[in-house]
Amino acid sequence: MSAALPVIEYWFDFGSNYSYLSTMRIEQAAQQARVQVRWRPFLLGPVFQALGWSTSPFVLQKEKGDYTWRDMARQCRKYGVPWTMPSRFPRSAVVATRVALAHAEAPWVAGFCRLVMHLNFAEDRDIDSIETVHEVLLAMQLPADEILALAQSDAIRSRLREQTGQARALGIFGAPTFFVGEEMFWGNDRLDDALAACHPAGLR
Repeated sequence: MSAALPVIEYWFDFGSNYSYLSTMRIEQAAQQARVQVRWRPFLLGPVFQALGWSTSPFVLQKEKGDYTWRDMARQCRKYGVPWTMPSRFPRSAVVATRVALAHAEAPWVAGFCRLVMHLNFAEDRDIDSIETVHEVLLAMQLPADEILALAQSDAIRSRLREQTGQARALGIFGAPTFFVGEEMFWGNDRLDDALAACHPAGLR
C-alpha cells in the first residue's frame, strides 16, 4: 500500500481471544477501506498486572468468562473463522510476539500473525515454544533460524519491554486496541469504526 494512505495502529496480544478475531480480518478490511495497518504486538500480562489483575478478567470473573466463550463461538461463526476453546487461557506467546515486533514492517507479518492465532484458537496448540514458531516460519518459507536468532536478541527483548510500556503509557487496558492518530478504539467490535475514522468522511 502507498505511504500516502491513512494509518491504523493495531495493538494486539497473541493470547487475546478478541485479538484473534481482529487479526484474522483486519488486513482484508483495511485494504477495502484503503488504510495501512501498523502492527503493534505487545504483552497484555504486564498491563493487567499494572491494573492490579493477576490474569485476564475473563478468568478472574467466572460470569464474564462464561459469557465470553459463548460470544466467541457466535463471533467466529459470524466472521467464518474456526474456533476451538483453548485448553489453556490466556496462553503466553513471547517468542511469537518478539518475531512480530522485529518484523512489524515486513510484508509477511500479517500472515505470520494469522497462523500463530490459528494455532492457538483453532487448533489449541502451544504457541510459546521456539519449535512451534520455527514450524510456522518454515511453513511460510522464511529463514526461520535467522528470524528466531534476532527475536532472541537482547535488542528485541528490550524493544518488547519498551513497546509494552508504551501501550500502558497510551492508556491501553485490553486488546485489541486501535489508534487512528490520538483517537483510541477498543475491542474487535470497534475495528470498523476505527477504519472509518481513518478518512475525513468517517470522522464525527
